[in-house]
Amino acid sequence: MKILVTGGAGFIASHLVDKLIEKGHQVVIVDNLSSGKKENLNPKAKFYKIDIQSPEIFGLFEKEKPETVFHYAAQIDVRKSVENPIEDAKINILGSLNILESCQKFGVKKIIFASSGGAMYGDTDIIPTPESQLEKPESPYGITKLAIEKYLHFYKKTFGLDYTALRLANVYGPRQNSKGEAGVIAIFCDRMLKNEEVIINGDGKQTRDYLFVDDAIEAAILSLESSLGKNPVYNLGRGIETSVNEIYKLLVKEIGKDITPQYGPAKKGEQLRSCLDFSKIKKELNWQPRYDLEKGLKETIKWFRNYGY
Repeated sequence: MKILVTGGAGFIASHLVDKLIEKGHQVVIVDNLSSGKKENLNPKAKFYKIDIQSPEIFGLFEKEKPETVFHYAAQIDVRKSVENPIEDAKINILGSLNILESCQKFGVKKIIFASSGGAMYGDTDIIPTPESQLEKPESPYGITKLAIEKYLHFYKKTFGLDYTALRLANVYGPRQNSKGEAGVIAIFCDRMLKNEEVIINGDGKQTRDYLFVDDAIEAAILSLESSLGKNPVYNLGRGIETSVNEIYKLLVKEIGKDITPQYGPAKKGEQLRSCLDFSKIKKELNWQPRYDLEKGLKETIKWFRNYGY
């Protein structure tokens, strides 16, 4: 089928584009290259350099007539959202609404949305956290992701636009930008390999659920190929907490450089614990992660040694 991928030059979505093309789909990419990279673009995809907030999006949908949309374009830096919530909302809410309106107007059958599991629930005592837990995002970024999930429900109920929302844990792997979106694994890999100082924010005891990018892509493909139930919102994680200090130690071991970390102040808007219960998607779509942390880190380090940005 013809599939539009927003943010298709970015870290996660570029892997998705590669997999969709491998499966024989016709892929159109929309990306403004603000954080995405030209070198991530698959040459077999059709590329439009357009911002998702632009009125040009309507014309693109009218011309290309995609059947399905994967919406991965976003402002994804929690810290930036805290510093500038207005800009965050412009991109993540108004930009997304531009995409949803285009879907509705030009007959898109389904949209699959990259939501956030890491920022959705806030700090909670229920670990791993299921989808039934009340959403209490503690950053503007998390708030925008929850808002779009509510809009998706509206567009489905009102216009019949099918959707799946994938609440992603902390995804890491090859092509992650160590400068812009700044996942901690990418930052640490890049700095350790360059023998540069590694700074841990806060005491390093804060935990996250780290998911290798290939596992995230497999779930996205299953979402495309499966007919889903009444509440198509799914956590994607490993259900295992890992602290920043533990990540640091694992990377030191794998890279073979004993660099002493420096500790800086904790960042505003960052929660202390995050870990997702993925039992719902396991039951309904037969998905579960295949990469443990050591295997995923090995793949990531290998890529950073060869190609790191």
